[in-house]
Amino acid sequence: MQADTSRRRVAILLYPGVQSLDVTGPTEVFSTATRLLAARGLPDPGYEVVTIARAPGPVRTSSGLRLTPDGPLPRTATPIDTLIVPGGEGREQAGRDETLLRWLRRAPSRSRRVAAVCTGSFLLAAAGLLDGRRATTHWAYARRLAREHPAVEVDPDPIFVRDGSVWTSAGVTAGIDLALAMVEEDLDREIALDIARQLVMFLRRPGNQSQFSATLHAQQPRDEPLREIQRLVIEDLAVGHTVESMAACAHMSPRNFARAFRAQTGVTPARWVERVRLEAARRRLEESGEPIASVASACGFGSAETMRRSFLRALGVGPSVYRRRFRGAAPQDGALEPSAA
Repeated sequence: MQADTSRRRVAILLYPGVQSLDVTGPTEVFSTATRLLAARGLPDPGYEVVTIARAPGPVRTSSGLRLTPDGPLPRTATPIDTLIVPGGEGREQAGRDETLLRWLRRAPSRSRRVAAVCTGSFLLAAAGLLDGRRATTHWAYARRLAREHPAVEVDPDPIFVRDGSVWTSAGVTAGIDLALAMVEEDLDREIALDIARQLVMFLRRPGNQSQFSATLHAQQPRDEPLREIQRLVIEDLAVGHTVESMAACAHMSPRNFARAFRAQTGVTPARWVERVRLEAARRRLEESGEPIASVASACGFGSAETMRRSFLRALGVGPSVYRRRFRGAAPQDGALEPSAA
């Protein structure tokens, strides 16, 4: 496996039954970062992404796609900047491979940081790398991770968690957010945002973003005045945020504000405000026994009926049913491996 030692080496582990998007998502982020740096003539060499595997030959992913690793597990003396361990249906069998686990246990000594995407956290936990650390995984598997590895402090809510040099993320799309956060740490925020735009994400989600966030589909405007309006709305949802009031805060005419907001976010101001209110209401319903009418008032819906109609449009169920379903039984351990956050 020939490596460009001038670049940060990102090694992504492959094994039979790995989730292909857990591999390709971070790969695209780091590769795009390198291309952007080169296109701008910046001196930073960027990243070299390689795939590694326990055994030679192509690896069949959980979707049937075949991936050919660049090489075997690096020897102990071979440095790795970032090791990424993806999840997938095959992670249980991989977790019983003692040779692989022994190699993973030594990974922190040769790597600047180690990360897991989705249920890849089970492999890190099996190797003991998450003991005494805070970690996350896909919400549907969080209880199982906590049960099987009681030494791990499992937080099922965040998109990703960083505890020292060990990172873990939620579902596969969250692996992209984790990689973007790493690029921001290595380079700068603007590069990370540019990569998000290149990948048509338009929004880099922070690690403490809820896995269930309805605002994940919202887009971040390029212009600071519009981003400031978004912050103001989120900080005080109970206020009647009209196009006119938001435009006044942005020192724009209502028509120009609405046009600019939609051009830069892909949604109208009213639709975006509704999404943020819906997200806030969902969180309150998930986390408290607060009366539905109180939730509706606090989140700016005005009435329980208005909130109910919003829930039906977006989720297909009313607030009461949503609360009951969310607090119901967790998915069975034999459920299909999750495919997204």
